[in-house]
Amino acid sequence: MKYLEFDTPGTAQAGDLKSRYGLANHGLVHLDRVFWNLPAAALVEEATFRKEGHLAHGGPLVVNTGKWSARAAQDKYIVREESTENRIWWGEYNRPYDPDKFSALFARVQAFLQDEELFVQDCFVGADPEYRMPVRVITEHAWHSLFARHLFIKPKSLDEYQSHIPEFTVLAVPSFRCDPRIDNTRSETAIILNFAQRIALVCNSMYGGEIKKSIFTVMNFLLPLREVLSMHCSANVGAGGDVALFFGLSGTGKTTLSADPKRRLIGDDEHGWSDAGVFNFEGGCYAKVIRLSAEHEPQIWATTRRFGTILENVVQDRTSRRLDLDDDRFTENTRAAYPIEFIPNTVPEGWVHTHPKNVIFLTCDAQGVMPPIARLDPDRAVYHFISGYTSKIAGTEIGLGIEPEIAFSACFGAPFMVHHPFEYARMLKDRMLRHGSRCWLVNTGWVGGGWGVGRRISIRHTRNLLNAALEGKLEDVAYRRDRLFGFEVPLACPEVPEDVLDPSNSWGNKDDYWRRYDALAARYIDNFKLFESGCPKEVAAAGPKRLKEVAATK
Repeated sequence: MKYLEFDTPGTAQAGDLKSRYGLANHGLVHLDRVFWNLPAAALVEEATFRKEGHLAHGGPLVVNTGKWSARAAQDKYIVREESTENRIWWGEYNRPYDPDKFSALFARVQAFLQDEELFVQDCFVGADPEYRMPVRVITEHAWHSLFARHLFIKPKSLDEYQSHIPEFTVLAVPSFRCDPRIDNTRSETAIILNFAQRIALVCNSMYGGEIKKSIFTVMNFLLPLREVLSMHCSANVGAGGDVALFFGLSGTGKTTLSADPKRRLIGDDEHGWSDAGVFNFEGGCYAKVIRLSAEHEPQIWATTRRFGTILENVVQDRTSRRLDLDDDRFTENTRAAYPIEFIPNTVPEGWVHTHPKNVIFLTCDAQGVMPPIARLDPDRAVYHFISGYTSKIAGTEIGLGIEPEIAFSACFGAPFMVHHPFEYARMLKDRMLRHGSRCWLVNTGWVGGGWGVGRRISIRHTRNLLNAALEGKLEDVAYRRDRLFGFEVPLACPEVPEDVLDPSNSWGNKDDYWRRYDALAARYIDNFKLFESGCPKEVAAAGPKRLKEVAATK
C-alpha cells in the first residue's frame, strides 16, 4: 500500500503521541511512516483497512496467524554475554545465542525494515509503581500493536507518551525469515532476547503470544534479582482482602477459575510477589476460547462479542460473521486478547498490598489418577512447584497432537523461567511461611480413566472445591494421607459428592488405577533428577514413593 502513496485511516494522527525517544535510537532509520501509540479504534481501522483481519458479529477483530498458531518453544534463545553468563539456567528452554551472531542478525533486520511502515506502542509492564518497567513494542502489523496495547499498561497522559524511554524493546518482524546457515538458528523462526542491549527480536512468527511471553521472560530474569518473585499465575482477591494465586499452564483453567464473579480479578496470567504484596504485570488478558461456554465462563465469553477484542484463529461464518468457538479447524489454541477492564469486577490498580492466603497449583492430569484437590505442606509445595506436573493440551505449542501429553514444566512455566527453578521455589516457600499461606494441588484433568477413556472433571465440582478452600471450609474436615504422594486429601467437601474426592472410585478396575498411579509417581521421581543437585535434600524427600516402597514399610 505504501508504494501507492495514499493515506491510511491513522495517517493524520500517526505522530500525535510520539515519544521524543525516536526509533533512530534503535537503529531503525529511513522508515516510510511510523504510527505512534494509536488507540484501539484507530488500530482496528488500520488492521481492517490493511486486510489483516475482519470484524465479526458484535465487533471483535478476527485474525489468522497462519502456521504460527502457538509458541515456537524450540526457537527461543537468550544472548549469552557478561550479564547472563552465570545467571541463566542454560538448557532446553534457555538456549545460548552468540552476541556477534545477534549483532549481525539485528543489522539485517534493521536493513530489512528500511522504507517500511511500523507501529509503535509505548507502555509499561508491572502495575506496582515501585517495580514498573517502561517497554516499547515495535511491530509491522496494526493488530500486533493493538495486541501490545491490550496486554500491557498504557501511559495516562500526553507527557508520559512524549517522555517515554523504554528499558526493554520488543521488535516483532513476522515477515523476516532467519537463515539457519547464516544466523545459527534452528529454523527460519527465532525469538531472541538480548539483556545487554535490552531488546528482543521476534522473527517469522505471527503469533501474538510471542510478544507477551518475551516480556514475561524478561521480568522473570530481572525481578528475582531484586528479591521479587515473578510468577506464571493468575490472581484474585476476596471481599475480605484474601488473595489467591492460581498457577498453571495453558489449558489447566488458570484464566477461567480466577475469573470468579464473587472475587475481584487482579490479573489472569503473570504477577509479581514483593514485600508489599501482589501485582499484575499486565493490563490485559490473553485467554483460550476453544469451546468457551457462556454458561461456565460468562465473563470471558462476553469479551468475544465486544469491539476491540482480538480473536486469534477463531472460526467465523463468512456471511453472518457469527463466531463458532467450537470449531478447531485452525488450532485448538484459539485466543482472545482484550484489556482487563473488559472483565467486570477487577482491581483497577492491578496491585494489592496484601499477601496471598491461598496458593493453588492447577494440574491437568490426563492419566485420571490424581485427586481433585490435595493440601500440601511447605516442602511438598516446593517439590510440586519445581515439578510442575500437568498435561500439555493440543495447540499450545507447535507440534503437539490431539492427545494430551504428560509434561513437567518447572514452576508451571518452564519455557519462561530463566533462573534455576529452586530460586523461584525458595522465594515462594519463604513468602508462604512468612505470611501463613496455604497451598493446594487442584486437578482439572480426567476422572474414571485417562484421556479417551474417562471424562474431564466437572468444572462445577472444581469451582465448589476451590470455593471451599478459599473460604476456609476445608479447615475442619477430616483428611486422608495419600498412599504414594503423602499429601492430604479431604474426605468431604460442601456440594461435592464424597466419591469424587477419591479418584480410584471412578475406575472400574482398581488394579489398573494403582498401576497407572504408580507409573505417574515413577515419572515424577525421574523428572526431579534434573533439579535434585540444586535443591536441599528435604525437597527431594517430599516427593512420591513407589508402590513397592510403600508395601515394604508396612
